[in-house]
Amino acid sequence: MLPRTGLAAVSAALLAMNRRLEVREVLQTITTSARELLDAEYAALGVPDDHGGFAQFVVAGVSDDRWRAIGPLPRQHGILAAMLRDASPQRLADVRRDPRFEGWPDAHPELADFIGMPVADGEEVLGALFLANKRCERPGGGCGFTGEDEELLRLLAEHAAIALTNARLYERSRELTIAGERARIAHELHDAVSQKLFSLRLTAQAATALVGRDPDRAREELRRVAGLAAEAADELRAAVVELRPAALEEDGLVAALRSQVQVLDRAHSARVDFGAEGVRALPAAQEEALLRVAQEALHNALRHSGARRVTVLLARRGAGAVLRVADDGRGFDPSAVRRAGRRLGLVSMRDRADGVGGTLRVESEPGGGTVIEMEVPGG
Repeated sequence: MLPRTGLAAVSAALLAMNRRLEVREVLQTITTSARELLDAEYAALGVPDDHGGFAQFVVAGVSDDRWRAIGPLPRQHGILAAMLRDASPQRLADVRRDPRFEGWPDAHPELADFIGMPVADGEEVLGALFLANKRCERPGGGCGFTGEDEELLRLLAEHAAIALTNARLYERSRELTIAGERARIAHELHDAVSQKLFSLRLTAQAATALVGRDPDRAREELRRVAGLAAEAADELRAAVVELRPAALEEDGLVAALRSQVQVLDRAHSARVDFGAEGVRALPAAQEEALLRVAQEALHNALRHSGARRVTVLLARRGAGAVLRVADDGRGFDPSAVRRAGRRLGLVSMRDRADGVGGTLRVESEPGGGTVIEMEVPGG
């Protein structure tokens, strides 16, 4: 049985793994947790590809400079291959004396005692954990991983499989969401810009026909051509903004929202303002949900409401945050929620809020503008 300190360490490791949603972050957290739990000098986790190599390979205890000096990712050979093929743990007093040992690059750290554990979901091997050089001293000298270490690593690997599977499902879901967003934008772009261009062509033809016999009407039609061309340009600029991926990972939610608001303010005749009050970083899922709801609300305000001014505010509320998008447009009757909900994307916005444990509130009335408010909890 694990000592209390061991149980506390395992609990902390499991919580850390399950707080992460990105596959790369999950892999790194698993590796770091395993190294700390077993008090090893080095740890690594490899995810195999289908060509005898590794699709991903993360390490802990190796500096960035040394990792670059080591060179390309390892191939599936020797002990690594045996673990992935047989899905069985390996515990060795000295990996260098094992008959399957095939050496390592010059810059590779020197490894002695070794333990490896497959990370499996049922019969599918998702990857393998490797640890080396246990940091301890025995009275008689020397050190090595124990049976208790093996059981601890087995427990960690079982939960790592769950965390890794969940992260993969999350990334796949996000890919599908992004694909859906792009399909929606492409459909709107086709409808809006095609209509504008069709009107533009007809008006230009009419102006051409009138130039000789009615110059005044021709000038009027040409002014309409200029107006339609400006509207088509606005539609294109807005679509480009929505298609451009937001720099959430690099810049954070506040910077991503501010950047989009600034571009939309330039692209549309309506004034668009942004403010942020005391916001701190949130889990990736919450930040993405807030960004997508803000985009949907801005889309509605700028393309459907006839608003002259739109205000976006992101503020801290407890451990979480609240997003407020308000416009002075024509508004709508919230009692007609089914019709309005579909047209304005309120259903998808509520789904996004529910998906991260948040809430969505909509206030509107004909002629009185609209307020969309979304609140999410912290991590």
